Amino acid sequence: MQKARVAAVLTWIYAAAFGIPAIPVGIHLLQNGYLPMFMDLFPMYAGPWDGLQSWTFVALLIAFLGAVLVASWAAWLAWRGRKSGLVLGLALLPVEAVFWIGFDLPFPWLFGGARGLLYALALMSLRQHPEGRLAGG
Repeated sequence: MQKARVAAVLTWIYAAAFGIPAIPVGIHLLQNGYLPMFMDLFPMYAGPWDGLQSWTFVALLIAFLGAVLVASWAAWLAWRGRKSGLVLGLALLPVEAVFWIGFDLPFPWLFGGARGLLYALALMSLRQHPEGRLAGG
């Protein structure tokens, strides 16, 4: 159960750090025609998709936000000890990875790797709890 909860917390931190900012970044792009800078270091969410038309890029940001929200919901299910949350959390990682590549996001790979490992370990512990819920959930 603890592995699933740690994975859930990592998911929520990732969602807050990379999912929520997609909204103001999209607004900035539509209003100004360019991506905002992160602490004057680099443009946010710039990557292979950066050259797309603004509305297409914003649509991808919204789709990413949707994927992150579903991952957050899966994390909530995992937190509650639901096998469905673990499976959904694992299944979403490849979808999220497409966005990480398209937006050139390096840090979500670290969160994703840790989440995947923890979800997989929590799923393996379900062998001891065949009723479909983790102990303590």
